[in-house]
Amino acid sequence: MDRIIGIGNALVDVLVRLESEQTLADLELPKGGMVLIDDEQQRELSERIKGLKPARATGGSAGNAMLALANMGARPGFVGCVADDEVGRFFRDNCRERGIEARLLTVEGQSGVANTFITPDAERTFATYLGVAGRLTAEHIMPQLFEGYQMLHIEGYLVQNHELIETICRTAKALGMKTSIDLASYNVVKDNLALLRDLVAKYIDIVFANEEESAAFTEGKAPEEALREIASMAEVAVVKVGKRGSMAMSGGEVACAAGRSQNVVDTTAAGDFFAGGFLYAHARGESLECCLRTGTLLAGRIIQVVGTRLPESEWEEIRREILGK
Repeated sequence: MDRIIGIGNALVDVLVRLESEQTLADLELPKGGMVLIDDEQQRELSERIKGLKPARATGGSAGNAMLALANMGARPGFVGCVADDEVGRFFRDNCRERGIEARLLTVEGQSGVANTFITPDAERTFATYLGVAGRLTAEHIMPQLFEGYQMLHIEGYLVQNHELIETICRTAKALGMKTSIDLASYNVVKDNLALLRDLVAKYIDIVFANEEESAAFTEGKAPEEALREIASMAEVAVVKVGKRGSMAMSGGEVACAAGRSQNVVDTTAAGDFFAGGFLYAHARGESLECCLRTGTLLAGRIIQVVGTRLPESEWEEIRREILGK
């Protein structure tokens, strides 16, 4: 199968399960939202949550997708920026442990952290410290970074640096790589719409979007209409519609997959694991329907645990269901 490498923000997820929403109010964090914090705020927040028994895992949208691929038995890679600090070493070591080739660029500063607060209703609230994760630049993008891989998965948040994402797309195109992008967030899509549409039309083969992102990308269209419009621009369009499932379109072919009824504990990385599952099946040459089912299976499993770690016994079950062995 084609080997896949991801590129995005190298973040370590610091996961905190809350007993009530009062802690969010105490920390002045808007429930369900994402706020960016600076160096001083990160230091203060780290001190305040020590007593809440936080757990850690490698994170970032593209990083999570690569983690899903690694656990399926693929040999993915990841490109991002970290610092030479304890958090950066944790990210690098965890990638190695999980079977991800970490092609990490080391720069001075502090590595990025996504502080993730999970309320009893399983909703996530983020206080994200990008640190050096956000210092990946166009100058870093060399063909050697992608050597040995046939597919590139791009984290949509990178579109906020126009020169960077255009350079990534042009480099991948010149190398003959197939590219996919996760649109990341409806507000990111809205704020960078013209560039995103241009990139999809010129460079992107596979587009992942949820209902809100697809509406933003197509300026208000319903999911089915948005799917058709995106598919007219890219080889494969995928639109996820929450509990109702997902749909994909390619070359006039349409496939759908129903959602699964699950006990939701934490929705962290659900979309990322969906993308990882879809790409895994796609790289194996499976049908659109199989790609959707694989993505749905992985997303459905990861929302039943806190963070992005499933026991190996569960991965064995998943691989048996998908591969029949």
